[in-house]
Amino acid sequence: MEIFLQPDTWVALLTLTFLEIILGIDNIIFISLVAGKVPEESQKKARLGGLSLALIMRILLLLSITWIIGLTKPVLTLADFELSWRDIILISGGIFLLIKSTLEIHHKVEGQEEENKTGVKAKPTLSFTSAIIQIVLLDLVFSFDSILTAVGLTDQIILMVIAVIVSIIVMMIFARPVGDFVNKHPTIQILALSFLILIGVMLIIEGAHYHVPKGYIYFAVFFSLAIEMLNMRFRKKNVNPVSRNE
Repeated sequence: MEIFLQPDTWVALLTLTFLEIILGIDNIIFISLVAGKVPEESQKKARLGGLSLALIMRILLLLSITWIIGLTKPVLTLADFELSWRDIILISGGIFLLIKSTLEIHHKVEGQEEENKTGVKAKPTLSFTSAIIQIVLLDLVFSFDSILTAVGLTDQIILMVIAVIVSIIVMMIFARPVGDFVNKHPTIQILALSFLILIGVMLIIEGAHYHVPKGYIYFAVFFSLAIEMLNMRFRKKNVNPVSRNE
């Protein structure tokens, strides 16, 4: 407990917690999109179940920190290019996100056109089990990214565990409002899926040993989101006068 009497400890804890929350944005968006495809009565369980599994997974990985560090050692060499298990996991996760997000965008566009023609609302397309499996797979990839970030900031396991717990609690609080907002607005869904495509590309690049500052991606996403919010407000203001004139 002596470490909590040191000012540097609280600075490291606050910094680490903030970064864990920022890194969790990817997780919230993915979980919200996946949970939105299961039956409505199971969506809350999918969100909370996915985040609970993420918490357990990250704490277990933190307790296996020596093993995690060992995953950065080369295990495969292709034409003088060395790959570690971490690289393989990141590249695999990136490819999964690219395929998943591209298929989802295709489904959103085609499904919306079909709904407009028939007037019938699209039915849920995922079972609860399938949703949890997808969430766990991406949780694993995001967890490695989160844990490796934590290791680079501090060597105190207790601080890492506290930061992870706080970040997951924050995600649990905001998962539903974020999910409801994303699933309510089709254009926001497309933006969210495009964001996941960017994250997928970034994971592949990271796995190929090229570092891309995430700030660039987050700035692009938040800028696009701000523009879309202005568009939504503009459309809302223009609809009302038309309705009154009619």
